[in-house]
Amino acid sequence: MVNKPYNWTSFDVVGKIRNSFKPLKLKVGHAGTLDPLATGLLIICTGKMTKQIDNFQAQEKEYTGTMILGATTPSYDLETDNDQTFNISDITDEQIKNTCAQFTGDIQQYPPAHSAIKIDGERLYEKARRGEDVELRLRSITITEFEITGIALPEINFRVVCSKGTYIRSLVNDFGKALNNGAYLSKLRRTRSGEYKIEDAHEIMELVNTIRGLKEIATV
Repeated sequence: MVNKPYNWTSFDVVGKIRNSFKPLKLKVGHAGTLDPLATGLLIICTGKMTKQIDNFQAQEKEYTGTMILGATTPSYDLETDNDQTFNISDITDEQIKNTCAQFTGDIQQYPPAHSAIKIDGERLYEKARRGEDVELRLRSITITEFEITGIALPEINFRVVCSKGTYIRSLVNDFGKALNNGAYLSKLRRTRSGEYKIEDAHEIMELVNTIRGLKEIATV
């Protein structure tokens, strides 16, 4: 388990760990992609355990994050600049907290156009960055818990427990729409995946140095 750093892709983490095993060729994969601007728990599988990736990905996830109310971005996060702004002066804390109920249980959502979903062998974000229109399909997900943990407008802090395949960026975008306003994700951290918790995760360089140290011992 790795605490994925900010501005690293999940594939960056996999590549760093794979390279640390060289010259040994070892299969390395991850269970559940995190966006580059997200941090937190990333489950890494090596060798024969890569066959268990689908099982790890299917587990319930928990996130904490911050949304910005009163504006939207095309990517639903900080990757792109604001494209719309809204007046938030009339929105109350009670409205914000009550809106969570609309997004609890079995719901459907569209993934962001800037996502890693593949269509015709190409990831959606590659098409979106070229300005191409992309066809988005509704996905069924489950939100077990959606809790507002702090409000200091325009910032809203939250915690979400959800099923695999949930896009928190889309949840935040839809949350803004439900308030007849706009919102985008500014921070996201995965804190749990199934029984695995962020408190037990390794920092990436700590893990890499441990692997290198074990290799040196093995060659003595």
